[in-house]
Amino acid sequence: MNNLPNWLYSDTVKEHFMNPKNILKDNENFQEDGKGITGNIKCGDQMMMLIQVDKEKNTIKDCRWLTYGCASAIASTSVLSEMIKGMTLDEAYHLTPKDVVKGLGSLPEHKIHCSVLGDKALRAAINDYYRRNGMNDKIEIEEARIVCQCMNVTDQEIENAVLEGARTYIELQEMTKLGTVCGKCKDEAMRLLDEFVRKHFSPKEK
Repeated sequence: MNNLPNWLYSDTVKEHFMNPKNILKDNENFQEDGKGITGNIKCGDQMMMLIQVDKEKNTIKDCRWLTYGCASAIASTSVLSEMIKGMTLDEAYHLTPKDVVKGLGSLPEHKIHCSVLGDKALRAAINDYYRRNGMNDKIEIEEARIVCQCMNVTDQEIENAVLEGARTYIELQEMTKLGTVCGKCKDEAMRLLDEFVRKHFSPKEK
């Protein structure tokens, strides 16, 4: 046993990975008020989030989830599912991957992107609840903006590259192919790179 490799994650991550909370069981009849799915199983990660809403208080009273993903995706969604109970829909909608990582104690930097699946599926579930209840005015749509016209690279793809570990313009190019034709997008790409690093990582993690 002493020859086993060291666990690279916090005890909280280990607990939520080994004993995930609020996971949807095969035989469970969970009547959801909103359902969100994000990711692509062909790419290795997919997440489904189901929520039940207390309509009088406008809060999330319960939730269930399923994922095809790594240990970090499982742990981050498990802790997220505990965090959102009792939150208003607006509070839950605006949770960030950084909030989830804080709830876990920490995650290795190259695994931060795994925490994005849960909050995206949650936002999709909340939007689905709004649609079902005729509250379309409350739906927030995350629209991608094209930054590199030549290679059709969006700001969301740049954000994903940062979450995957990109910290320099060269790394952005390697991961997205932006700026490899005319290069006119470099200044905007670098601005977004800095913005997303500050958004998702503390200064010591840059």
